[in-house]
Amino acid sequence: MDNSSGVGVLDKAASVLSALEAGPATLAQLVTATHLARPTAHRLAVALEHHRLVARDLQGRFVLGPRLSELSTAAGEDRLLATAGPVLAALRDHTGESAQLYRRQGDMRICVAAAERPVGLRDSIPVGATLTMLAGSAAQILLAWEEPDRLHRGLQGAKFTATILSGVRRRGWAQSVSEREVGVASVSAPVRGPSGRVVAAVSVSGPLERLSRQPGRLHAAAVVSAANRLTEVLRRTGD
Repeated sequence: MDNSSGVGVLDKAASVLSALEAGPATLAQLVTATHLARPTAHRLAVALEHHRLVARDLQGRFVLGPRLSELSTAAGEDRLLATAGPVLAALRDHTGESAQLYRRQGDMRICVAAAERPVGLRDSIPVGATLTMLAGSAAQILLAWEEPDRLHRGLQGAKFTATILSGVRRRGWAQSVSEREVGVASVSAPVRGPSGRVVAAVSVSGPLERLSRQPGRLHAAAVVSAANRLTEVLRRTGD
């Protein structure tokens, strides 16, 4: 079967990456595996190394580079967004409240997916909305598992404390009451990437009169379950 794309240099580069899929390789081993001339194999491997698609191990052998992992993560995030719609809709239907998915971007968080409550009082946050990292249960989730120095910086000016974030890590979910906006309560839980790092937060939010001053008692289990479903999507992508 001919695997040629008609673009010779691309086919040769792909053969180098395919050879490294089996594990670390010396230049001689690359030549044997790819059937490329030694100068060609070396030139391609070094060029791929420049773009971080190939790297070197401690023995100087060629290995697959970190950029491939980054691209895989990005593909997983695309899959996350594709999956988020039905998961958020199910969470909304189960809780009767608006559901959102947030990702951190610098000192802000962005709503990247949402399922709105169709009628009645609701906390309407459109996709693309940019919110503060200083208040709200989703902000707590996106900060709670950060490295200590970044966590400390994130607490400066925040409406929550280190003690609150300690509780978030212990429980595995966060809640807020009139923290981001007076009269609004929310519950959030973490979505984790294949490495275990928190990459997003699933939330439900709505008026305090429905969610009460202990919204976690009402909805934490459902929010955690939804977040776990999305975590599983990323885990499968990272396998």
